[in-house]
Amino acid sequence: MTTAEQVPNDTLRAVRIALRLSQDDLARELRRAGEAAGEPNDANKRLVQRWESGISRSPRPVYARALQLVTGRPVEALGFALPMPRLRVRDDGHGGHDVDAEATETGGDRDRSQPSPAPSPQYGGIWLSRYEYYSSGRGDTFTGAHHLVLVQHGNRITGESLPGASANPDSPLTLDVTVDRNVVTGTWTEQSAPDGYYAGARYHGALQLLVEPTGRRMTGKWIGFGKDFDINSGPWELVFQHSSTSKATLERYSRPPE
Repeated sequence: MTTAEQVPNDTLRAVRIALRLSQDDLARELRRAGEAAGEPNDANKRLVQRWESGISRSPRPVYARALQLVTGRPVEALGFALPMPRLRVRDDGHGGHDVDAEATETGGDRDRSQPSPAPSPQYGGIWLSRYEYYSSGRGDTFTGAHHLVLVQHGNRITGESLPGASANPDSPLTLDVTVDRNVVTGTWTEQSAPDGYYAGARYHGALQLLVEPTGRRMTGKWIGFGKDFDINSGPWELVFQHSSTSKATLERYSRPPE
């Protein structure tokens, strides 16, 4: 019986039928798309059935990217649900409280007949960072942009801007974040240029981002203190550029973003 937690994905089914593909055909096309993109996958008919029946409502990034290539639609338009953490506050027994997170989405997209667990998403590589901030002194909104190299160890990611890769010269940016499912949380620090408008001031704060299903874009907000210790905030996004961190690739992205 279909439950509130298991809702058939009629959108994906309709798109598949419109493309004149059987479930086997769609799985085959997903494998071909993965091979062509250099990201092999193990899509099969059973996996497509799990998606369409609603047993699995959120594809892993490698499948999400293949689905976009095959259907020509963003994965958000294919009837899938983005897994979100549900936070619950509980008494910690010492006069305070703790926050527990549990996933609202329990159905993974892995065929249960395969015993090995799905690999954790990897976000290492070159990313384009963009954030917006309002300058009270200049009375306008500006964009800060950097090319960053992200290095991942387990669920922790550290990011460093590449030399010469800032829209504002000599303003190095660092990130220190952790990943919990599709939620990225952590801190940022930026050293403004000594000869720039902010005269070498050092700024830091926190940010929280949501990872899109493809694993190629993170969007959210930053928060931090201004020069008068007022709290400022604004949008922030990270967009994947390249998985390699070879010397040639780093040199290629050691330039201001366009």
